[in-house]
Amino acid sequence: MSDTAPQPPSIVIYTTAICPYCVAAKNFLKSKGQEWTEVRIDLDPAEREKMMALTKRTSVPQIFIGQTHVGGYDDMIALHRAGGLEPLLEGVSGRA
Repeated sequence: MSDTAPQPPSIVIYTTAICPYCVAAKNFLKSKGQEWTEVRIDLDPAEREKMMALTKRTSVPQIFIGQTHVGGYDDMIALHRAGGLEPLLEGVSGRA
């Protein structure tokens, strides 16, 4: 193996405690063998403000893979079905 293989990007998910789409998103990522950092915006108003500033959205989950804002659960599944999620998870940037 080469040391130049791309590192998988970190995944951050903004969530709340009572969000079925958050659970679905985490279960889907777990099924893909992924790990993530969960940010509970219901416990930290400053994180809610940060999420809203980054995404211009108020709903959860909001999913980031590396620097890419994937969106919510439905957005992530749509990206997966279109074949765009796996390259993002592998750290392969989209090239023109």
